[in-house]
Amino acid sequence: MEQIAIIVALIISIVLHEMAHGYAANALGDPTARLAGRLSGNPLVHLDPLGSVIIPALLFFGNAGILFGWAKPVPYNPYNLRNKKYGEALVAAAGPAVNMLLAFIFAMIIRSAGLLNLSASFVELASYIVYINILLACFNMIPFPPLDGSKILMAFLPFSAQQKYRTMIASIERYGFFVTFLFIFIFINVFWGPFSAVIGTIFELLTGMRTF
Repeated sequence: MEQIAIIVALIISIVLHEMAHGYAANALGDPTARLAGRLSGNPLVHLDPLGSVIIPALLFFGNAGILFGWAKPVPYNPYNLRNKKYGEALVAAAGPAVNMLLAFIFAMIIRSAGLLNLSASFVELASYIVYINILLACFNMIPFPPLDGSKILMAFLPFSAQQKYRTMIASIERYGFFVTFLFIFIFINVFWGPFSAVIGTIFELLTGMRTF
């Protein structure tokens, strides 16, 4: 049951991540996500069978040492955004921001466990929620397309560099499925060690607990 609860927590976290993108775009003047029904709290409209179910399950039950996933990207039209310079960056940043907010809320619940008389099993589940959301926020901030960090970085580049960066992103996204799996493979085998150390440090600072 614990394994199922953790996967459900991951799915909820990535769905809220995508909803945040849609709400941010809508607030900034682009109704595309709203009109497509992507502001809904129904997880079924957001789930990607591969990224929301299969990959997280394989990583978790395969004891890969890392757990993450993704939902279907929320559609938006950058030309509708009122803030032309930073609009895309604000929409992109909304997802990781919501993940960090969830991590903070559950970390505060953990720190208040004694006062609230919470069970050890609930505290353990809450700690997984904190860890998962920190991981999602930090992973999505990596400036590699299609991750959110690439759109945030692009907003701060000079115009000429932006054009070159957009061309590079278009080239990468043409081979999206293959590039995504190659990136995940390299990331897990090369960068997971230092990355997990950063996640663990943030987790300990928020919760006051050691990582798993």
